[in-house]
Amino acid sequence: MLHASALFTRLEFRLAEQLFHTRWLLPRSPRTQRLTMRLLKRCAEAGHPDAQSIYGHMLFHRSLSPHDKSRGARYVLEAAQAGDIKSQYQAAQIHEHGCVQYPRREDYAVTWYARAAQSGHYLAAERLARAYRLGELGLAVDSERAAYWQHLADRQSTSEMTAA
Repeated sequence: MLHASALFTRLEFRLAEQLFHTRWLLPRSPRTQRLTMRLLKRCAEAGHPDAQSIYGHMLFHRSLSPHDKSRGARYVLEAAQAGDIKSQYQAAQIHEHGCVQYPRREDYAVTWYARAAQSGHYLAAERLARAYRLGELGLAVDSERAAYWQHLADRQSTSEMTAA
């Protein structure tokens, strides 16, 4: 039965993703947006990493209540732990800037930026390059490390452009 449940969650996520990214199923309307959010929430609660990433990001950045923002941060961090690259970058930003449930922790931010950068997220690599160049995030100025992260960012950015 667990297998059927996981399959249903994947199907729900695919529908939510289609509703979120395209207009071919239904026109954008408040009703469609509510359905999309409800599907994403169900999938996130079921532990689907992509749904946790999208739904968590939306809650964290678009919610007005501190409770919803912290719930969004929790979903993002769960997706980051599961290996989602975008969520790893978002987790770094959450720790860099802080929020109600997750106070500012520069050491955690550096760790998450490094994980995301090593997995291919060029913005994370650029952030680390700037941090080493300027001595931000509690890091000492280190031109060699700044150059390493900048080179990685440039290489990832170039490969992303050629893939598009």
